[in-house]
Amino acid sequence: MVRAVSAVADIVIPPVCLACQAPLSSHDAICASCWSKIDFIRPPLCDRLGIPLAFDVGGTMISAAAEADPPDYDRARAVARFDTVMRELVHGLKFRDRHDVRRLFGRWLAEAGSTLLFDSDLIAPVPLTRSRLLSRRFNQSAILAREVSRLTGVRYEPQALSRTRRTPPQVGLTRQQRRENVSGAFAVPDHRRDVVSGAKLVLVDDVITTGATVGACARALKKAGAARVDVLSLALVTDPAFLSP
Repeated sequence: MVRAVSAVADIVIPPVCLACQAPLSSHDAICASCWSKIDFIRPPLCDRLGIPLAFDVGGTMISAAAEADPPDYDRARAVARFDTVMRELVHGLKFRDRHDVRRLFGRWLAEAGSTLLFDSDLIAPVPLTRSRLLSRRFNQSAILAREVSRLTGVRYEPQALSRTRRTPPQVGLTRQQRRENVSGAFAVPDHRRDVVSGAKLVLVDDVITTGATVGACARALKKAGAARVDVLSLALVTDPAFLSP
């Protein structure tokens, strides 16, 4: 019966590549051509920042960038570099209501973040301001976090964090300006402090650019007593222009 329903559904809505719309044999996937254009992040990588490293020297590796400027979060992992097809897929979810990508993104995130998720207590999204949420009608980070929770069984906690003030867009700001822009912009609500205190959290966002936003989130969570704050993201900006002061 299930197969019959699925077959009928495929006739009504034929499966296509989520990136280029080429015909496929199954839903929630991308074609081989688009897959080959995504620069997936694989080991060796920096254990703190999650950025790819040139050589595997064995054991836990920390990049020079993490040594020079340690992040406020404990570890970060991302699915792929933020370019070409991955950028288009992320923008589709974020700006064009392409919620059909959530299952594929959920699988990718669960795989990329497996080392973060296996002993974590909570999954929480990076929150939007109330005005941004009203204008966009959804929080893309919440969609991603909920999907990862569904796949892994880790508890989804959408109210672990809240925005305490509006912040100007980060686009065009330097690394230091981004930090100052979001400093103190997040807090753990009083009614969720008992949940956050002592917990090992995985914070989910769509893109890590300089880490300023997730860093500010991590500081707020640790101030409320979180035992560990890791970050899981779809994409990571590795362009040196974004990583400079």
